[in-house]
Amino acid sequence: MVVLGGSGVAAFHPQAASNAVAAIRRNRGRAMAVFICAGSLGLALGPLFFSALLNHGGLEFARVGALPGIAVSLILLFLLPPVAHCAHSREKFDWVALRVVWRPLTLLYFLVLIRSIVQITFTQFLPLYLRSERHYSVSAASMSLSLYLAGGAIGGLAGGNLADRFGGRRVILVSMIGSVPFLVVFVFGHGVWSQVGLFVGGLILLFTMPVNIVIAQELAPTQAGTISALMMGFAFGAAGLLFIPLTGWVADLWSIQLAFAGLVTFPVLGFLLALKLPRGI
Repeated sequence: MVVLGGSGVAAFHPQAASNAVAAIRRNRGRAMAVFICAGSLGLALGPLFFSALLNHGGLEFARVGALPGIAVSLILLFLLPPVAHCAHSREKFDWVALRVVWRPLTLLYFLVLIRSIVQITFTQFLPLYLRSERHYSVSAASMSLSLYLAGGAIGGLAGGNLADRFGGRRVILVSMIGSVPFLVVFVFGHGVWSQVGLFVGGLILLFTMPVNIVIAQELAPTQAGTISALMMGFAFGAAGLLFIPLTGWVADLWSIQLAFAGLVTFPVLGFLLALKLPRGI
């Protein structure tokens, strides 16, 4: 069931991200940011929603959480119109179109991978870290996770708008290097300042979420579905597949805090990679 659920999420995102900006010619970063923000907001509300379900009726009651997803699926099935007006929506896979821009696409992929490594591992291990090493209650740990994810939702929305105004490359550079000090404050700080660092660090880190996708789609506009799959599902999946077990291994050997401290260095590498992006994108 976990595999089926993950497959459904993976199948949804490439076409949804492609269609979200299919007919938009101006301020595409803003449009993608709205789409990304909605998804990030759903993730932010998820811990609070399921925490409330579990507190109300225990683990068996968690199945009620499927009902909103089923309802939205039915709405999409019957009400979502086809994107018939988009000339690229019926294009087939074309390796030549990707090969022409393989260098910037490769850079963008690894930038998404680096951001996803930090984003996904923090999301997965944050409740355990707060419970086991900082002795938070379940509800307080869920609230902190929602705070972190809410920061990401706001950051994604802001990043798309900033990219339309200042350019995607600049936003990526600021996001990578700007998130580091705040995440360091979270890992090594305490109390309110630690929570502020978590929120602001997640916000700045997620500046790039819509930006990378839009830049990649503009590099190969006839391959929007493939590009979206590469920049979303494949990058997210690779980050989770490799670094969730690795982070768990480091946490078992030493501590989750040490694992988090190592993860915070990854955006510095992302900043150095982003310097190689072509100017003007």
